[in-house]
Amino acid sequence: MQEIGKLLVGAGIVLAVVGFFLWKWSDRIPLGRLPGDFYVQKPNMTFYFPLTTCLLLSAVLTLILWLLRR
Repeated sequence: MQEIGKLLVGAGIVLAVVGFFLWKWSDRIPLGRLPGDFYVQKPNMTFYFPLTTCLLLSAVLTLILWLLRR
């Protein structure tokens, strides 16, 4: 059980550090504003769907997890 606790604490620290960097430098990272991200704004409605950003993040995370499993 101690291994799981250490893993959860480590994952929490990593998530906190990544979240801090994303929060501080989110204006410099073009994620969410890529070509293929849908943004429609009308007087009574705003629709946003980051399709390209989702596909890019999925590919990067898949590659990282694939490399870690090898």
